[in-house]
Amino acid sequence: MAGPRRDTRGIVDAPGLFARVRFRRREPAPALRPYLEHYWLIDWDLEQPYDSLVVPHPSVNVVFQRFGPGPDSPAFAEVAGIGLELFTQKLEGRGRVCGVQFRPGGFRPFAPRWPVSEWTGRRVPIAEVMPATDEDIAAVLGPPDATEDARVAALDAYLLGVGPRRDPRAAHAMALADRIRTDRTIRRVAPLAEAEGLSVRSLQRLFATYVGVGPKWVILRYRIHEALERAESGAGAGAGTGAEADVDVDWAELAAELGYSDQAHLVRDFTATVGVPPTAYAGPPDAGPPDTTPREVGRPSAGPPAAGRPDVRPPPYSA
Repeated sequence: MAGPRRDTRGIVDAPGLFARVRFRRREPAPALRPYLEHYWLIDWDLEQPYDSLVVPHPSVNVVFQRFGPGPDSPAFAEVAGIGLELFTQKLEGRGRVCGVQFRPGGFRPFAPRWPVSEWTGRRVPIAEVMPATDEDIAAVLGPPDATEDARVAALDAYLLGVGPRRDPRAAHAMALADRIRTDRTIRRVAPLAEAEGLSVRSLQRLFATYVGVGPKWVILRYRIHEALERAESGAGAGAGTGAEADVDVDWAELAAELGYSDQAHLVRDFTATVGVPPTAYAGPPDAGPPDTTPREVGRPSAGPPAAGRPDVRPPPYSA
């Protein structure tokens, strides 16, 4: 199985983020790789606050977090369901995050009591979903000088201790979501259901239970991710052909490549997701990051923070 992804899909203004934080992806233990995309580790020490923006993947994340300079700073962990809208988080001061991005469909074997749609648009304390103690959280985040390898080993140990529980339907959902991500010819739900020998309603139930959103939403989100990456790079139709990276994006051609009936539909979906039209997002080469309007994701968080858990929003569940 291939290592962690190296693309920046879903991260708005990726160069701006990477210039301010240490961002790494790491591979989990072999037994976990069928269920996980990767671990993602972020550390920051900022003199000026920075607003990070992410167009979420159709993935559940488990996020271990510490906001502050040392091991005595407040630490907590949450399960973050799929975010339905543009996600924003202000990063300031010092902090550390150790995140787990599950494959679409890969989370339920670790929390089989509920359909994954239960967490969509929500962030809840980890102990409400999976067994976890303060000692587990401290082990993952480690002291300030903890190595990356030590944090990865702690994540492996925690997740292997929790599960996963074998579930053939989860494997089926993961395979279908991966097919949507990699096969551009999948543009509508009905042909996909027919090819799988399922009714549309059965396919929708499978995705609600194991992925957390419907297959149509997954199709559209992956296409928007690709459009966002094209807008960020300015590669347009020249991507992978040796063309210069700063050529203008041919939005009509890209819309056709992504399965849209016309450019207007791509522009509508892009604008609704990112907050600005694609041409404004791409902008001239020296225009700087796009002026998007931050919005919180989907449904609200699960009530006020528990005792000892700071009332702060976690960093981007990206990536």
